[in-house]
Amino acid sequence: MGKKVLAVFYTQSGQLASIIDHFTRPLSDAGVSVEKVQVSPGTAYPFPWSGKSFFAVMPDSVNQVPGPLEPFSFKEASYDLIILGYQAWFLSPSIPANSLMNDPGFKAIAKNCPVITVTGARNMWISAMEKVKPVLKKSGAKLVGNIALVDRHANFVSFVTILYWMFTGKKDRYLNIFPVPGVSEEDIKNTGAFGEIVIPYLQNNNWQGLQEELVDAGAVRISYPLMFIESKARKIFKVWAGIISKRKKRTAWLVAFKYYLLIALFIAAPIILTVDAIFFKPFLSGRIKRQKQYYSGVN
Repeated sequence: MGKKVLAVFYTQSGQLASIIDHFTRPLSDAGVSVEKVQVSPGTAYPFPWSGKSFFAVMPDSVNQVPGPLEPFSFKEASYDLIILGYQAWFLSPSIPANSLMNDPGFKAIAKNCPVITVTGARNMWISAMEKVKPVLKKSGAKLVGNIALVDRHANFVSFVTILYWMFTGKKDRYLNIFPVPGVSEEDIKNTGAFGEIVIPYLQNNNWQGLQEELVDAGAVRISYPLMFIESKARKIFKVWAGIISKRKKRTAWLVAFKYYLLIALFIAAPIILTVDAIFFKPFLSGRIKRQKQYYSGVN
């Protein structure tokens, strides 16, 4: 009997669907049965977003509050591999992705099943992945691989272009100056190479060494400045989410968070990175190496 793979994901813009398509194409070409299921939230999130609707999802995203999904089903009772596609919202799994992972039907199918996670992010995905791991573990799933595709442009540039894309729905060059937002088409197409890597591990039902080979092929790249900023930001986001979630009237608090985010990104982060580069980073090379190795893995 041939191998059966489930690719399940949520997407707004279609970027993650394209990533999943390119990643799974070599599997299908090799004769693997690939079932793709795109889930949808009970109440659709707008795309393009408005500023108000975008920041309104921050507290539930950070606090990992699941929401209702449209009914969905799987054709098979079990699979040889699950490919879980998710995106990060405010350094956390998106609400639809978190809702999927907490859905009883998904948890039942994921139990004792190997899982490869795939994300398409602006550039910060580590914190979201660290939240995905315990949810999958609680379901009894076996995390065997992770692929993290990002916008490779500078942090400031990608921030501008992602906002342009999110708030206009246009994936083109803002002002005809900035690059096209999101994960590059070249990187999306190249995910097929990661699919090729997966095939022998799937055929042999032996996943030892998969993540190391994926990392060597470029499936995960760790930027120290982004890793450092994210480690600080996720703690602060948790504080903001805790405060705002307790408020009946959230509008003013969400506006305050928005301006905090802008100040933190464009003013505080460069200063903190400069201080770290001068006084701390030179003495922490061993620790930084261990952190990069850990976040590149799936343990």
